[in-house]
Amino acid sequence: MDRTQFEMKRRIALRKDAEAQLANVPAAVSPIRSPEKLLHELQVHQLELEMQNEKLRRAYAALEESRDRFVDLYEFAPVGYLSLTREGLISEINLTGVALLGGIRKKLVNRRFANLVVPEDRDRWHRHFVYTLQHGETQNCELALTRIDGSILHARLDFLLYTSNSASSTVRVTITDITESKRVENELISMRHQLQATLDAIPDLLFELGPEGRIFDYHSPRTDFLATPPGAFIGKTLSDVFPPDVVKVCSLAMQEANEKGYSIGKQYALERAHGKLWFELSVSHKPVEFAQHPHFIFLARDITDRKQAEEQIHNMAFYDTLTRLPNRSLLNNRLDQAMAASKRTGRYGALMFLDLDDFKPINDKYGHDVGDLLLVEVANRISSCVRGMDTVARFGGDEFMVMLGELDTDMTESASQADIVAKKIRSVLAKPYELKIQMADNGKKTIAHKCTVSIGIKLFINHEAGAKDIVKCADIAMYQAKEAGRNQVRFYAP
Repeated sequence: MDRTQFEMKRRIALRKDAEAQLANVPAAVSPIRSPEKLLHELQVHQLELEMQNEKLRRAYAALEESRDRFVDLYEFAPVGYLSLTREGLISEINLTGVALLGGIRKKLVNRRFANLVVPEDRDRWHRHFVYTLQHGETQNCELALTRIDGSILHARLDFLLYTSNSASSTVRVTITDITESKRVENELISMRHQLQATLDAIPDLLFELGPEGRIFDYHSPRTDFLATPPGAFIGKTLSDVFPPDVVKVCSLAMQEANEKGYSIGKQYALERAHGKLWFELSVSHKPVEFAQHPHFIFLARDITDRKQAEEQIHNMAFYDTLTRLPNRSLLNNRLDQAMAASKRTGRYGALMFLDLDDFKPINDKYGHDVGDLLLVEVANRISSCVRGMDTVARFGGDEFMVMLGELDTDMTESASQADIVAKKIRSVLAKPYELKIQMADNGKKTIAHKCTVSIGIKLFINHEAGAKDIVKCADIAMYQAKEAGRNQVRFYAP
């Protein structure tokens, strides 16, 4: 339907409305004469005009209301609206845009918008603006603007090309303030960098595991902790990449963390090509969203140095530094254990006290270094004569002790077994020694030496005597062997 037909129908409808209203007015004279018809027509036209004026008034009022609403929406929108000429000059700007840029409207209109963009962002602004003019496609970018007062506004700009009937192109731009989101984003970036720096400063293994032990994430600046690259085990379970004993320790730690929220102190060792590595676990329960499966953060701290130091301290406390044999303290502990075992089994044990005959002359003639070489060789020979369950200890100086456990329930048979071992030791120690020493000129010299030993033996069972008494009795028996001419074996007899 064209505009002419629409206007004709509107006029017919309007006339019908006027005829209907006039029909309600009583006729003055009937039948109507010709002047009366003319009057009737005039009255109809008058009503038509009045009704038309009323509709125009209402339409104008609605138009004014709509315009005011549009102006309000435009001026006080949550984003800034502005129009730019092809030259990039501001031709229009709403109040929100004025407030965002921090000036007044009349000073912003006809101002080049590029001058409000910080210098480092102007190339990006120019590329988007020109692209919008050339291609007419919607564009957006984020950049920083300089307000009139010199402060910085971080904004998102959306570009739209508008072409009017006059063929002049205008670029519509919306400005959205993203200063707060940029601040939060920068804080998050800063926190992420700080967290990364903190993680890089932690020389430990860091894992994130699911409830079934599946590895979700990993971090460590050290690659020597792992036999394979991290990418080879991400997504796999602990059982896929660790031996069973390590999996057991980790599972116990994860179970404890699930119950208490954390777990600390559990340790495990990994064999690597460069040696054994010891780790201590700290596990925490990671908060998750509702209905999600819990995750766990594992921090595996390298305590290899600490373990080695503890082992060194332990060795210093319980082992002789020269011969690596147990010292007097460890011997006493094992003697107590052997006595307790004897109580359970009813079997005898035996303690031998060994003292080298004429050891002092080798020190006086060749020096203590040669004497130390002899003591090391003596320790090796004694150790070769006993079982793995027995204990060979250095008591001090040239004195050694041998503890035999689990002999026999019969005292005579036990004494016979101990005597066999003692005579074997005596025979082995009596063989010649060839001690190689380093000379000052980097040459080597071999010293031949012969050495015998005097051995005293004390049998024990249960707790008939204390550990100190057993040692004392074996010592007395050793002196009896020396008094008998040395290179002898004697049993203690009260």
